[in-house]
Amino acid sequence: MAKIEEVKANVEKGKTKLVPGLVQDALDEGNPAGDILQAMVEGMGVVGDRFSSGEIFVPEMLMAAKAMSKGVDVLKPHMAGSSSTSLGTCVIGTVKGDLHDIGKNLVAMMVESAGFTMVDLGVDVPAEKFIDAIKANENVTLVACSGLLTTTMPALKDTVATLKSCGLNGFKVIVGGAPVTEAFADEIGADGYAPDAGSAAVIAKDLVNAA
Repeated sequence: MAKIEEVKANVEKGKTKLVPGLVQDALDEGNPAGDILQAMVEGMGVVGDRFSSGEIFVPEMLMAAKAMSKGVDVLKPHMAGSSSTSLGTCVIGTVKGDLHDIGKNLVAMMVESAGFTMVDLGVDVPAEKFIDAIKANENVTLVACSGLLTTTMPALKDTVATLKSCGLNGFKVIVGGAPVTEAFADEIGADGYAPDAGSAAVIAKDLVNAA
């Protein structure tokens, strides 16, 4: 098996101790950093599909994302200045009134692994804080808003409305969380909706690449 295939397979298995060495081996073999990253993204895509279908659960998903994160750390010096591997900056946060962060953290890891620079605002984030983060960071291409409580759906709606009317542009808004549906996302004017962390990375890339 080629080293790059081993990287992909071990990301899928969540082998955090093995992946960094395998990534280095793949680099030493002469594989471009972008190709290795793509293999890891594909591995996480498989993990995301398994998670979506109920074959694996949050712990396995977290281990795979952590393994990928360790691999990305090895790649970063080799990708500096390569615009093809960066999709811009993603600002993420759980909306005001909601203190849940496990889902948001999973999404942040997955979206970062797809090639975004992440700015995580944490939980209970008012709409204005999202706006401030867009202004404070370069090349914000995506804003991800999470809500896990039915009671915070109005806050999600307000946040999207504020983002859309703030006068800033160049970014897409993606929403997700247990009570959120595709229909609700459309209704509040979000650009994208992700039912789970695995699909979030795919949708994030598609949204930004289509911009």
